[in-house]
Amino acid sequence: MVKVEGSLETAAAKAGMDGKTARKYRRLGRLPSELAPGPRWRTREDVFQGVWEEVQSLLEVNQGLEGKTIFEYLQRRYPGRFADGQLRTLQRRVKVWRATEGPAKEVFFAQRHHPGRLSASDFTHMSELGITIQGQSFPHLIYHLVLTYSNWESATVCYSESFESLCEGFQNAVWELGKVPQRHRTDRLSTAVNNMSTPAEFSERYAALLRYYGVKGEKIQAGQGHENGDVEQRHHRFKRALGQELMLRGSKDFGRVEDYEEFVKGLLVRLNAGRKTRLAEEIAVMKELPERRLESCKRERVKVDSGSLIYADRNVYSVPSRLIGEQVEARLYMERVEIWYGQKKVEEMPRLRGRSRHRVDYHHIIDWLVRKPGAMENYRYRDELFPTSRFRMAFDELQEKLGPRGHKEYLAILELAAKESEVKVDEALRGLLEKGEGRVSAEAVRQVLRKEETGSIREVEVGSVDLRMFDELCGSGEVLQ
Repeated sequence: MVKVEGSLETAAAKAGMDGKTARKYRRLGRLPSELAPGPRWRTREDVFQGVWEEVQSLLEVNQGLEGKTIFEYLQRRYPGRFADGQLRTLQRRVKVWRATEGPAKEVFFAQRHHPGRLSASDFTHMSELGITIQGQSFPHLIYHLVLTYSNWESATVCYSESFESLCEGFQNAVWELGKVPQRHRTDRLSTAVNNMSTPAEFSERYAALLRYYGVKGEKIQAGQGHENGDVEQRHHRFKRALGQELMLRGSKDFGRVEDYEEFVKGLLVRLNAGRKTRLAEEIAVMKELPERRLESCKRERVKVDSGSLIYADRNVYSVPSRLIGEQVEARLYMERVEIWYGQKKVEEMPRLRGRSRHRVDYHHIIDWLVRKPGAMENYRYRDELFPTSRFRMAFDELQEKLGPRGHKEYLAILELAAKESEVKVDEALRGLLEKGEGRVSAEAVRQVLRKEETGSIREVEVGSVDLRMFDELCGSGEVLQ
C-alpha cells in the first residue's frame, strides 16, 4: 500500500527536492528520469580560450604551478585582459585539467601491520609547546618510538639528534617493554644511516646497536617522510595530548628537568593504557632482551693541552690542571661527559649542545690564574670566569677603581669562591655592592666570611638528667635489667 502525503511540500521534502521542482514535475506529469537532459553548452564565453594552450604548456613543464601563480603571470603578460574576479574560473579549469589530463599522482598503499614485527622512531622538536624550567626557556627534543601494530609509544627527552640520544632512547623503550621487536625503522638520520659515498647501509655504531639486540634495521627513502608515517602521525598526536595536559596543569613551567620528564612519563602511561590488548599480542611474539643494556656513550682518547683543555666531539672542556700533558678518555653520554684516567673517573660535567662551544670551570685553573693575573685580560674564555652576574659587577668595579691591578684583586675573590664557597662569596659580594662603590675587595669578602663563620657558632647547654625519673617510669621502682 502506497502512503499518500497530505501536502506537496511534505512529499517534496521527503524526496529531497525543492517544492518548486516538485510542482514542475507534477505539472508535466512525468518522472525526472523520463525527461530529456537539458543543454550542456556554455552560457558564457570562455575568457581563457585564447590562452589555454599556453596555460597547458606551463602546467606540463612545471606540474607544481598553482592556478593563482599562472593567473598573475597572465595578468602581467596581457595587461587589462583579465579581471581579479576571474581567478576562481582559472583555478577550476586547472583543477579539471589535472584530474582529466594531468600527470598521475603518487599512490599511497595502506600497509597491514603484524604483531611484534616493526617499531619506528624519529626525533621531534618540542619548542612549539613553550616548556620552561624555572622560568627559563627549555629547548629540547623528544626521541619517539612507536610499535606500528599496537601504537604503544615511548618518549625520551634529549637535546640533539646524536647517536647517544638515539641509543639511549631506543634502549629506554625496549627495556620498558621487556622485549625486542624484529625490525626497527628510522628516518635517514645521519647518526644511523650512511650517505651514498659509503657502501655500508648503516653507520658502524648504529649497526652494532642493532646487532646487539638482534634487530634488523630499515630506513626510509630520502625525502619520503610518509614512509615513516606511523611515528610522524604519533608526533602530532603526542604533542597535542601533551599540550592539553599542560592546559589542565595550568602551567608550562617546571622546577626541574626531572619533574618535566615525570610529567611526560605520566602522560605516556595514560596513552598506552588503552593499547594493552594489542600490546600483549606483540609481546607474545617479540624477542628476548640481552642480559644487560649496551653502554650508550661515545669514547674519545684525547690529550690535555697546556691550557688544561680537551677537545671532544668538536667542543672544548676544561679538566683539572694536574692532567696537563696526559692522555685521558672522554666518555660522551646523552647529557654528560665523563673524564677517565687510569681506570678512574676524575671529572664529570654537563655535555655541551651543538658544535664549537666551550665549558671552562674556573676551579680547574684558578691556582695558576692567581699566579699569572696578567693572563686574564686577554684570556679567550674570560667570560667563563664570572660564575654569576655579581662576580662580573665586582670585576667591573675593581677594574674601574684599580685598573690592571683589578684583575689580581678579582682573582683573589674567585680563589675564595673556589676554596670556600661560591654561594657565600656571591652573597658577600651582594652585600658589599649594595653598600656602595669602593667597598669591594678580596679582604672585605674575607671579613664577611669570617663574620658569618663566627656568628654561626652557638653554645649549646645540656641540663643534667635526674635518674630517679627512670624508676618512676617503671612504676614499681625496680631497676631495669
